[in-house]
Amino acid sequence: MHTGKSKGRNVIIMFATLMLFWLMLNGKLDTDVLIVGAAISLIIALSYRNGLSFFTEFRFTPAAIVAGFCYYGYFFKELFKSNFKLAAIVLTPSLPLNPAIVKVRTKLKTRMGRLMLANSITLTPGTLSVELEGEWLYVHWVRMEADDIEEATAHIVSGFESYLEVMYG
Repeated sequence: MHTGKSKGRNVIIMFATLMLFWLMLNGKLDTDVLIVGAAISLIIALSYRNGLSFFTEFRFTPAAIVAGFCYYGYFFKELFKSNFKLAAIVLTPSLPLNPAIVKVRTKLKTRMGRLMLANSITLTPGTLSVELEGEWLYVHWVRMEADDIEEATAHIVSGFESYLEVMYG
């Protein structure tokens, strides 16, 4: 359950994140831009006070910050690799397709950590997060390389999870 203190923290983090994004999109600090941005950011932050921000359950430690940068590097590397794998499948129909929904396990305990994991898997071509139920994640895999839970977890989840665990727990 969220305490009043953590909800207040979530509102502040969400407001700051939205306001920063608003200012980056507008590129100027005019009074009208600041007022509209602050009003909209506050309305959204209050509407989602249980948290919706990347930083909601983020551990602000030096190791977590480094892991965050490493995570994005790993994500973009996997994105690049999977785009080429999927392009090869599409361009060469003789390549064996083996679509399946596989069950993988996550060690992540926080909502945001699990959400980031599921989104990372979905954003990587060839995989799609279908359902998250407790420690289990069901993933549609265009070219199943392992049907054993531990092997599938190692192929799909482990790389992302190693960074997300440091960032979120």
